Amino acid sequence: MSAADRLVAYFESLTPERLAEIGEYYAADAYFKDPFNEVRRLEEIRAIFARMFEQLEAPRFQVMGRIFEGDQGFLIWNMEFRLRGRQQLLRIHGVSHIRFDASGKVAYHRDYWDTAEELYERLPVLGVFMRWLKRRVG
Repeated sequence: MSAADRLVAYFESLTPERLAEIGEYYAADAYFKDPFNEVRRLEEIRAIFARMFEQLEAPRFQVMGRIFEGDQGFLIWNMEFRLRGRQQLLRIHGVSHIRFDASGKVAYHRDYWDTAEELYERLPVLGVFMRWLKRRVG
């Protein structure tokens, strides 16, 4: 199984309990960046995912596609979740740029997704303002 296959399987089965295994997939000095975080150590990456499980109900990743060449590539994914206390299922569509080190562990992980369209427009109070602003600008 390739490093990319292993990583996809890990993310698609990620649970709070499986966070303990993250060191099998990420290098100790791995870099991670998304629209809200930028960190450079395995423990900080683990903490980001731990907070995700604390703040959201049942977050789940589904990898929709991948393009890899050599030691790097892109994962195209959806993340589904519910906000705590809400019934509505939300979905974020994004892409991750991944680079593996010589041992097959993730050394670089950068997520790209549109926070306004994918998240802010769907929040109860902020969403009203974001949709109004989008109409005014568009």
